[in-house]
Amino acid sequence: MSDKSIPSSAVDALYGLASRRSFLRRAAATVVAGGAIAACTDSSAQSVSAKAADHSGGTTAPNPVVPSTAAAAATMDAMHEAAMKAFPAKTEGMGNQLLAARLENGVKVYELTATQIQWETAPGQKVEAWAYNDQVPGPTIRVREGDRVKLILHNKLSESTAIHFHGLELPNKQDGVTFITQPPVKPGESYTYEFTIPEGNHGSHMYHSHHNSAKQVGLGLLGAFIVEPRKPMAIEKVDADELMILNDGMHGYTLNGKSFPATVPIKVKKGQKLRIRFMNEGMMIHPMHLHGMHMTVITKDGWPVPAPWRCDTLNVAPGERWDVIVNCNNPGVWAFHCHILPHAESDHGMFGMVTALIVA
Repeated sequence: MSDKSIPSSAVDALYGLASRRSFLRRAAATVVAGGAIAACTDSSAQSVSAKAADHSGGTTAPNPVVPSTAAAAATMDAMHEAAMKAFPAKTEGMGNQLLAARLENGVKVYELTATQIQWETAPGQKVEAWAYNDQVPGPTIRVREGDRVKLILHNKLSESTAIHFHGLELPNKQDGVTFITQPPVKPGESYTYEFTIPEGNHGSHMYHSHHNSAKQVGLGLLGAFIVEPRKPMAIEKVDADELMILNDGMHGYTLNGKSFPATVPIKVKKGQKLRIRFMNEGMMIHPMHLHGMHMTVITKDGWPVPAPWRCDTLNVAPGERWDVIVNCNNPGVWAFHCHILPHAESDHGMFGMVTALIVA
């Protein structure tokens, strides 16, 4: 096995959302591969052993070759190592790109086009995605409290949709829930949302579909909507500000639209102060665990917590946003992953909701 690549069967096992039948096929293939390695490693000794045990004068088959424990362990270790050496792997497309506003008479205007695309979640793993502006997660929108905002949605999908601004306290008709606050935006149509960001409603928020949302959000119709405060708290003054959007829908377990080893590591310098904005757009709880350093929790759903508190594992439920500060004082490459372990690792190695914090 090459140090730089993973066989296609292993890639399928790492990243595919496989059926039980394909899982059994891969398990059988792993046993066969282990047997082949064992045969190459111990062929001479096994041949002598087989002949010694055969007293039939050649009338019966020799005893079957059973892969050794060492060979099976070596096979597993090689897959784990190959996955790790591939990190961070290059894939097509990058989500969370900052969306620039167009200023019209003092109003910040944003345009989002919902389309169906092919999205590469991991090397060679392309999936159907429904995306805003051809990226998953959709573009990051950053405004300030008090800003007047106009957002124009163009629907180029095969079904109706809408946008809900999750966490923003807006007038009812701007809430984006079909048949409650607005009609659905049908295929080929456009719809305009316009509102003023409320004073005091700053923080980490989201936008996503609220029409057939289990499917549409799972396929990628989601993004970050960040409202900057007019007067930041002292603890909010940081050297780096990173998003970590969690999802567990149609694309499997992803961080910012990618699955390990295609997730992007967070890179900082020793002594820098890092802010991480966790946003859970999925349907499962994800306890995010950082190795080597603790996190200080400063806000929940955009609201400052009464007293910041420390942890190394933070449970992020569906719809929640948590902001944390990390004082990056411990050099090294540190694992950063969901601690529901089947979301992050299998016998084939790391996958899914895994990345790293690199302190140089």
